[in-house]
This record gives sequence, C-alpha cells and structure tokens, in this order.
Amino acid sequence: MFPIRDENPQLTIPFVTYALIGINVLAWVFVQGLGSDPTLIRSICQFGLIPADVLGTLDPSQFDQRPVCPVDGDGSWATVLTSMFMHGGWMHIIGNMWFLWIFGDNVEDAMGRVRFAIFYVLCGFAAAAAQALADPASAVPMVGASGAIGGVMGAYIVLYPRVHVHMLVLLGFYATTFAVPAMFMLGYWILIQLIGGYSSMGATGGGVAFWAHVGGFVAGAVLVLLFRNKKLLDSHPYHGWRQREHASRAWHRSDRRSR
Repeated sequence: MFPIRDENPQLTIPFVTYALIGINVLAWVFVQGLGSDPTLIRSICQFGLIPADVLGTLDPSQFDQRPVCPVDGDGSWATVLTSMFMHGGWMHIIGNMWFLWIFGDNVEDAMGRVRFAIFYVLCGFAAAAAQALADPASAVPMVGASGAIGGVMGAYIVLYPRVHVHMLVLLGFYATTFAVPAMFMLGYWILIQLIGGYSSMGATGGGVAFWAHVGGFVAGAVLVLLFRNKKLLDSHPYHGWRQREHASRAWHRSDRRSR
C-alpha cells in the first residue's frame, strides 16, 4: 500500500516543505552524483551518521567483515544533521520526498514556517538518537530523511486523524485505490516499523533504520503539542476529532464564505 494523496486542503503555500524537498534533491544531484559510484559511497561515508564513530563506541571485534566506511571512533556530530539530507538510492529519495510532499504541507499549515523548520530538524535528531541507542556500536552509516518525515507523520496523525488518505494497492497485475482515515494508514505504518525494528534487533548488516522511523514518529507526535499554532490550526476546516463533515465539503463551503 502506498499513499497517493490526502483530502486535506492546504491553507498557505508550504515554502518550508518545498525548500526541504529542494535541498534533498540538490544534495542527491550535486553531492551524491545521482546515485552513481563512487560518489554515492563517498557521500554516505562522509555525511552519513555512523553511531560507533560519533559515540566512540567502536568495537572491531563485532565486525563480521570490514566496514564499508572508514571508522576510527572520532566521527563528527555534524553528521547527525547532514545524514538527514543524504539517501542510499533512487527509490529511497523518491519515497521519502513523496511522503513529505503529501503530509508536510498540512503540518506546516498548523505550525507556521519557522516553527515547522525547527520541528522537522528536531524530529530528525530524535530519529538519529533512537537508531543510535538501538545499536550504539553500529559501523553502518545511517542516511535518509525518513526519520524526520516520520516526525511529520506523527504530527499529522495527532492533528488530522480523520482526514482520508487515498492508498494505491498493487496485487500482481491488479491495481486499485481506496481511502482510509489517516489514523489507520499512519497507525499501520508505525506498526510495520515497530515489527521491523524488533525483528532487526541483533542484525549487524545494513538495512532499514526502523528505530529511526519509530523515534521520529514518537517525537513528532509529542513535539506537535508544543509547536502547533492554535490560531493557524483553528482556521483549518478539518482538524482534530471535532469535524464530522467530509474534508472537501467543509473546505469548499469555507472557501465560498471567504470570497
């Protein structure tokens, strides 16, 4: 299942969401060479977050094979930030930017631009901390915006739990779409991350940073209570549990009244 759109109108132009997508794309093109080797590997090693390197918890005896990136236990804390704008492949960046495109604008609507920018970075930090705590001796570089975007999704489920999200389902050669409330779609997503996180515990190789997703999601669901702007949110026609009307109908009537 893959989300293709939501029934949630945006009130303002989401400049920060657009800027974040733009920065990720520019990094993919000019820093990561559109995923071509050796530029891709070099960028991941230089700007990715390697827990064992940053935390100084290097234990060579735990390595089953030589690490992909040089690890000396003296990594830069700046990689906590830079890793949020690096990706491991085309599907990685396309998937992340698609989720940010769908859910980011309405969360930015509820916070305002400056608050949303700070919120996004803090969720990325929380995601990195969660993954590092899950495996502090890991020499595998962590890259991707999905931890911060997990925070956006955590905020979205708190702000707009009943807004419908349209899902694309592929079953072999058969494709269909259906709409479900955000609380079900995003609840399903975080459940998959939890299952993946528990099943990957003890693994030494690369893969999906499930605990970063979980950490970002939880941070977003909590931090949104501090970062939301009540005035902005109250102007939105379809937030919280109070609205019983379909989002698009509520929006169109509100739009007509404003003209």
